Amino acid sequence: MPKLKTKSGAKKRFKLTATGKLKAGVAGKRHRLISHNGKYIRQQRGTKVMSEADARIIKTYLPYGL
Repeated sequence: MPKLKTKSGAKKRFKLTATGKLKAGVAGKRHRLISHNGKYIRQQRGTKVMSEADARIIKTYLPYGL
């Protein structure tokens, strides 16, 4: 069998946790922040764990993990 290629966009955007869950940066932090309140901006800091439904799709883009 030929080797499968990893989606290069996925390997740049996601990381696997030790338990096998997927981490990703949160959306909505690049521009137009003046229209958001401080609580929203604070909560969008750092990374979030992806939902199970999204993680199942993303893991197909990463056939050998990260």
